[in-house]
Amino acid sequence: MARYSKGDHVGWNSEAGWVSGKIIAVHQQDFDYKGHRHHASKDAPQYEIASDKTDHIAAHREDALKKIN
Repeated sequence: MARYSKGDHVGWNSEAGWVSGKIIAVHQQDFDYKGHRHHASKDAPQYEIASDKTDHIAAHREDALKKIN
């Protein structure tokens, strides 16, 4: 079951340092993103997140994210 929902504000550590953004999609089945197949399930969802500061969209697993109030 997904810990986060669409619209939640989250942060994650990237190559550029700490980044934050808003979840725009929750995937619970495999999906293609940026030319790569990402594996997701109800037990291990992945999230698409729009960065707060750039137009970048990222896809991350739950354990990489931290909810921001």
